[in-house]
Formats: sequence, structure tokens, C-alpha cells
Amino acid sequence: MRRRAFISLLGGAAAWPLAARAQRSAMPVIGFLDFGWPITKVIGAFHKGLNETGYVEGRNLAIEFRWAQNDTTRLPELAADLARRQVAVIVAANGTAALAASAATTTIPIVFSTAGDPVQMGLVANLNRPGGNATGVTNMQMEVSAKRLALLHELLPRAARFAVLVNPNSRNAKFEITEAQAAGSAIGREIDVLTAGTGREIDMAFASIVQKGTDALVVGPPLVFPQPA
Repeated sequence: MRRRAFISLLGGAAAWPLAARAQRSAMPVIGFLDFGWPITKVIGAFHKGLNETGYVEGRNLAIEFRWAQNDTTRLPELAADLARRQVAVIVAANGTAALAASAATTTIPIVFSTAGDPVQMGLVANLNRPGGNATGVTNMQMEVSAKRLALLHELLPRAARFAVLVNPNSRNAKFEITEAQAAGSAIGREIDVLTAGTGREIDMAFASIVQKGTDALVVGPPLVFPQPA
């Protein structure tokens, strides 16, 4: 009887890891997609928001983080990987990530945050009735590009040369450039439009700004920045 009891105990012990894995796999999985590097404050805020609604990572949900590390060309594959894993929802931290997620799946819900117009970007059909599988929030930051330049002009009335830094990988890049040029004409100032989509390109853009003696810079969304030290 002792031998049988011992064998039964071993069999039960061997099943524990399998049961634990099954329990973990039964948890809803959230996919988090961003074009930048992991930022402690962003991750902390995300966890805090989930905790406030009763969700705790490792207890009743799992999170799959995907970071493009400032290389937007990686976003489509990262989004496709989350889609293949059939996560319950994809959280896109910005418009560029949201576009990649939207291209990867038409069935998995996508929650995004963007500085642009989600209708113009093609993320939703309508602001009141988004339709499809994507919804989110926007601060419509691009709509105030002209105002930002006007404010800079008021702060620096003697400034003659302004620069606008735009992410060329953004679907709104042409719109941002057009808005910036129109704003420059409105205040009677020359506008240098610089594009940067990687950390290296940002360094080159800032070097160009210094070389040209630019007086003020406006950063157009969404822009990537180098990995924080």
C-alpha cells in the first residue's frame, strides 16, 4: 500500500506543473504594442489602470509586451505575432502601432491612443461610431500645429527660422507637413521640415538644426526618441 500511495503521490506531483500551465493559459492575454523602448512610467501607469479595474498581471490576466525599439519597420511583424497568439485585445500605445495592429487583424479588439485624427488615419470610420474592431482616444494634437507655431512666434518674435520634426513613417506625415508650411506662411516665417523615424535619424536632424542655426523647433506626432539612459 505504501508503494502504491507513493506512486500516486508522484503522479499527482507530476500533474501540478501541467495544471499550473493550463491555469495560466486560461487567463485573458492582453497584447501591448509600442514603437519605442520600455519606459517604466508607461508600464507602471498601464498596470495601475488595470489594477483599478480589478485586473492584476499574473493573477487574472497575462500581458504580452512588444516594443519596436524605435524601428517602426518592426511593428507589422510584432503586431502579426500578437494576432497569431490570439490575444484578447491589443493595446496600441500610439497611432503608428495602431495602424500596424489594424493591418494585422480585423477581429481582435484594438484600443489605441493617438495624437492624430483616427478617421483620417483610417483607424475608425467615424468618431461617434467607430465601427470595425478599433476604438480609442485622441488628443488631435496635429490640429493645433498652427497654434503651436503661432505661440512660438509670440514667445520669440525675432526668430526667423523655425523647424518641424516629422516622423515619415506616420500616415499623417503629409498632412503634418502641409499644416506646418501653411502655419509658417501665416506668420511670415521660413519653416524647415525635417523627417526622422529612428534614433539615428533624430540625432542627424538635431545636428542639422544646430548647423542651420534654427531658432525654434516643433515636434510633430508621433515621433520616436532614443532609448532612455
